[in-house]
Amino acid sequence: MKVSDILRVKGGTLYTTTPEDSLADAAGLMAEKDIGSLVVISNGRVVGMLTFREVIIAVVKNGGAFGTTSVYRAMDNGPLICTMETEMDEVRRMMLDRHARYMPVMDKGMLMGVISFYDVAKTVVDSQNFENKMLKAYIRDWPEGEDDTPADNAKG
Repeated sequence: MKVSDILRVKGGTLYTTTPEDSLADAAGLMAEKDIGSLVVISNGRVVGMLTFREVIIAVVKNGGAFGTTSVYRAMDNGPLICTMETEMDEVRRMMLDRHARYMPVMDKGMLMGVISFYDVAKTVVDSQNFENKMLKAYIRDWPEGEDDTPADNAKG
């Protein structure tokens, strides 16, 4: 399974901010839209990622207030990035290695979407549920009169 499969199901709604925007405004947008991240765009290019983690760190450093902090001062300027063709196993490994919860998806320099650790986990669970249903259907439809039935194999 590839990243493109997740985005096809998830849809392409994107929320972005700029490095010059205030951190308070960016956090307000995240709260309003109930999202955990914003892609930071400058001159049409992805230059960073702002997640609730960076927001919290910046606010704590500023004594519990947003103050005049800009997105630039809080953002992760080296976010993990994947492509539409990246395999899910690779995405999981990358996210786990970097403790990343959000990853922009790029295709030929163009931002295609953002996948979250939740999206990855949901895809894995949905895939396992589908496989379980298929296996149960296969076992339920086992041809009668066969010498090796699943029940016989379970006995030993």
